[in-house]
Amino acid sequence: MALQQPFLSELLHSTSKRSLPNITLTTRSSFVSLQTPQRHNYYLQYKQLKKKERCYAIVENLGAEVVDEDQSVILENSSLDELRGQREIVGYDWTEEWYPLYLTKNVPDDAPLGLTVFDKQVVLYKDGSGELRCFEDRCPHRLAKLSEGQLYDGKLECLYHGWQFDGDGKCVKIPQLPENAKIPRSACTKPYKIRDSQGVVWIWMSHRTPPNINKIPWFENFERKGFQDISTIHELPYDHSILLENLMDPAHVPISHDRTDFTAKREDAGPLFFEVTERTNRGFAGWWGKEKDQGKANYTPNFLRFEAPCVLHNSREFVDENGEKHYFSGLFLCRPSGQGKSMLIVRFGNTTKRTGILKFIPNWFWHQNASKVFEQDMGFLSSQNEILMKEKVPTKKLYLNLRSSDTWVAEYRKWMDKVGHGMPYHFGHSTIFLPQQPAVVEHAPAGFVANFSAAQPAKGGVGGMYAPNPANRYFRHVVHCKDCRNVVKAFETWKKALSAIGLVSTAFAILVSGRQWKAVFLLLTSLCLAGAYVCSTAIAMNTTNFIRTHRRL
Repeated sequence: MALQQPFLSELLHSTSKRSLPNITLTTRSSFVSLQTPQRHNYYLQYKQLKKKERCYAIVENLGAEVVDEDQSVILENSSLDELRGQREIVGYDWTEEWYPLYLTKNVPDDAPLGLTVFDKQVVLYKDGSGELRCFEDRCPHRLAKLSEGQLYDGKLECLYHGWQFDGDGKCVKIPQLPENAKIPRSACTKPYKIRDSQGVVWIWMSHRTPPNINKIPWFENFERKGFQDISTIHELPYDHSILLENLMDPAHVPISHDRTDFTAKREDAGPLFFEVTERTNRGFAGWWGKEKDQGKANYTPNFLRFEAPCVLHNSREFVDENGEKHYFSGLFLCRPSGQGKSMLIVRFGNTTKRTGILKFIPNWFWHQNASKVFEQDMGFLSSQNEILMKEKVPTKKLYLNLRSSDTWVAEYRKWMDKVGHGMPYHFGHSTIFLPQQPAVVEHAPAGFVANFSAAQPAKGGVGGMYAPNPANRYFRHVVHCKDCRNVVKAFETWKKALSAIGLVSTAFAILVSGRQWKAVFLLLTSLCLAGAYVCSTAIAMNTTNFIRTHRRL
């Protein structure tokens, strides 16, 4: 196992937002590559050594951690280096990374789009030539959000006073200036570098360092012949680190998503095996699968890779009955969109063709099923976020990680320990740095109020169908998805048409005298009402949440 050495020369780089803690730094020893029994023996030897010399831990009381009685079940909380008061830290600057901003196909053609990366607000839009542009989301005049503006002749216009900006961020029109007056040089916006790669818009957050194109992730499976994927995007009310934890936790799927589709069944819950094959300064990778499947003929486990700053890729290869090799990918691109908020781009795909009834299921149905999956997790993940913020201690003091289910979670939080000093805030395995600025409250609060509002249709706006309610599925997914928005509009049109036809048909059934004609019109009315009901149900799938009843029948 090849491990990269820490970049000691970069530990005190100028881009860090705070001073580093007083920690003894060492290069990573071969300890991390040892098997579990060997690591346990080293720990027992160290406990005897501890009687003769005093060691200091990184976090208060770290040295008081006790190895669980059954090491075959519980993951070790502390490595030997941690117990000696030593920790590996690597150079890291969160701005010198590419973040997944949006699905390219869903970027509006006729309006600007306001997005965030951590606490940085940006506006994404297409200029007059259809080229993607991205600026800081504020007008230099009076700080109004440009994402609240409009596109005028291919230029981005602030709707406060009508200042207009070209694709380079230069102000080209100020209506309030006298004739022949020059536009001030300072009247310009701050542009961000973006890149469209494999259907995703990526943003480089640094203004000091030129974009590193080599850091944009590349996913081989998505370029394979015959590869088809279903891509969705979702806003979620909890931190991106909790989202990543949840996505790299296959053990919860049979329980949390029981019968959501044919792959999740609670009776299939059981121990898993994990094999870490790679640890680097930018993440980790390895194999995983069901423990009971190990040793089966032609069985291929899943391969998981986490790559900085927020990319998780789960893939699998398998051979069908005809001997043809197929590829599966579950790609999760997680963007931190503020304290307690995240945006997720999900891309499931494979090289197999849909067969049977699957061929006739539209993509919008899969999108809504994906929304249901995230809603099933939302309650306990939001509560997890609240507890982390309240307790203000590293995860090793709160989590009870099992070897047979939580290996990836522990790996992720330990990676956070190495690089968290270069982030606005982080929750690591043995370190923590809380946000220094209070969160901007833009979403409905978690708890009873949010649950109640989420159970209601997102209706009631003045002059429109939907009132802003970020706790609702419509605002978490549909507003970001062109396909689902078009589907909602189509079902609304059909519902109105069928309701009108049903009303007319009912009137004719009352007015005509012949029994046969009455029967025909009543049948037509029934069909129209049934069609309107189907349309209403489809609309509800896009505008209301799944609410877990917590009752088993």
